[in-house]
Amino acid sequence: MLSKLRVRDYNFKLVLYVTALTLIGIFAIGSADEYLQNRQIYGLMFAIIMMVLVSLFDYSLIIHFHWIIYAVNIILLLMVLLFGETVNNAQRWLILFGIQFQPSELAKILLILFYAQFIMKCGEKFNSIKNLVLAVALLVLPVFLIYRQPDLSTSLIVILMFTLIIYIGGLSWKVIAGVFAIVIPVAIIFLAIVTNPDSELLATYQQNRIIAFLDKESYSLAEGYQQENSVMAIGSGQLYGKGYRNNLLSSVKNANFIAEQETDFIFAVIGEEFGFIGTAIVIVLIMLITVECLIMARRAKDLAGTIIATAVGGLIGIQGFINIGVATYVLPNTGLPLPFVSYGLTSLVSLYIGIGFVLNVGLQRQQKMME
Repeated sequence: MLSKLRVRDYNFKLVLYVTALTLIGIFAIGSADEYLQNRQIYGLMFAIIMMVLVSLFDYSLIIHFHWIIYAVNIILLLMVLLFGETVNNAQRWLILFGIQFQPSELAKILLILFYAQFIMKCGEKFNSIKNLVLAVALLVLPVFLIYRQPDLSTSLIVILMFTLIIYIGGLSWKVIAGVFAIVIPVAIIFLAIVTNPDSELLATYQQNRIIAFLDKESYSLAEGYQQENSVMAIGSGQLYGKGYRNNLLSSVKNANFIAEQETDFIFAVIGEEFGFIGTAIVIVLIMLITVECLIMARRAKDLAGTIIATAVGGLIGIQGFINIGVATYVLPNTGLPLPFVSYGLTSLVSLYIGIGFVLNVGLQRQQKMME
């Protein structure tokens, strides 16, 4: 199997984009918290090894065991609920064999693999009521387990990813129109309910984040404080930034006015130190990675490959948009990391595994053409 793969068919352009974005993140993490920089470097080395290994084995053989993949995903999420480590009032981490990781990040990739095979096996019958109901039902449990951690933002990302997957999988336009006819009014009603102070649908901090976004002036010194400072930091960088690891007293970062600088608000650090040019490079790289994944999707040998490449690209693009939207205060605070940039070894390794599968989709297409 490996002997048929040619080095020139490897998508080094995608690897270059991903690595460049990660290196920018490593520099930014070093400025936000120097102690974490070396850990992210080691994480990158391991992530690259995993990406290469995954890219060299036929994804069709791996997703053939899609029910095992689904079961492993559920078991890991259940273990978090039962035995997980609690950090900052959230029980999202699991320690196995001395390694601490976040299963909800890995769950994104595992669910992509599962649904790629599930939908391809359904074939033309995917739009039947039975298969659609089953597809949704199988999503409910992992989303619920992630939500209970609590992690509303990741739950929403998984749902958005699922909608993209079923659309690429051939969901009928009639079904899509019917869903929109239901979802839009429900979303409006939900928003009206959660902004009511007496509502108990969301945790207090989640509700406050939404209210603060809708009424920015009233909450600028409370729930909106971090995002206000993030916008200030990005704006103060102007065109070229204040310089890497600068000692300026006017630095919002140096004054510790932004919490979670190495994760949720890493984009603000880049904006302040590298200016508009630095933030533009990050945005362009995210766009290029997403587009390259979509190009691989169009060249896939089968529907499963198309779903995998599209979903991974969509995950990176959507999550990147949301993180930057939070940092620039055009979206409510969610707590999602910036793909390949924010500190977080589980997120980094999981995304590199996802890229490994995209690379494999491209290689398998080339191999099929040679045959």
